[in-house]
Amino acid sequence: MNGCAARLILIAVFSCAGVFAQGHWQLAWSDEFNGAAGTLPDPSKWTYDLGAGGWGNGELETYTNSTRNVYQDGRGNLVIHVEKEGDGYTSARLKTKGLFSFTYGKVEARIQIPRGQGIWPAFWMLGANIDQVNWPQSGEIDIMENIGKEPSIVHGTIHGPGYSGGESIGGSDQLNSGDFAGDFHVYAAIWGRDQIQFLVDDRPYFTVTPSNIPAGKEWVYHLPFFLLLNVAVGGASSWPGAPDATTVFPQDMRVDYVRVYQQPRRLFHRQ
Repeated sequence: MNGCAARLILIAVFSCAGVFAQGHWQLAWSDEFNGAAGTLPDPSKWTYDLGAGGWGNGELETYTNSTRNVYQDGRGNLVIHVEKEGDGYTSARLKTKGLFSFTYGKVEARIQIPRGQGIWPAFWMLGANIDQVNWPQSGEIDIMENIGKEPSIVHGTIHGPGYSGGESIGGSDQLNSGDFAGDFHVYAAIWGRDQIQFLVDDRPYFTVTPSNIPAGKEWVYHLPFFLLLNVAVGGASSWPGAPDATTVFPQDMRVDYVRVYQQPRRLFHRQ
């Protein structure tokens, strides 16, 4: 989720079969968030980024692992609960780093996003080698990002060496009516060796290949990646910008499930 709005490019959208044949997915990993109400998600699957400081984006929140900010609701959902506390904000940023990573497949989550100016929910992935090579050499795949001032738009984006931040490569999907916060939607990416396709509710809207990155730059999406879920507040100048008088707190992001599918012969990488 580093950086600001992606540089949009026009690119032909291929069917799901253009990445992998339909009907050949095998569930490799999932969390259905069926734990007891008020409990943290499974610690064998999720850990946390903690603290404040902007996270490279000028964000305003402090991330915690408190059940005040992250919990299962007892109805099959994970909740990331964003609070305004004094002059600041608290939220949560979950990750599977060190617990689960994988190379290639279909990854999806059914999410109801929060709403409001300055609210920045995301479902995304980072290269598992980030501690060794740093960002953006590690690569980043943003499966879903939304900024509250664009309630009917979500973005799918990649960041890599020489095409990160404001020079990242992405596309967007827009609802014909209503907003994404009004209901659950399934956000997904199908990731192959030379192609990443972004989908909303099983409908492809953007595809990127090595031919779309700047000449001479590296396609770094061939190693294990781990998963992240978070809600940021403010950051990245005007993308999304800070909350204002119209922003209502608290805000919740609800996640029904996160699932990773692979082809039967593709073994995922567990750390």
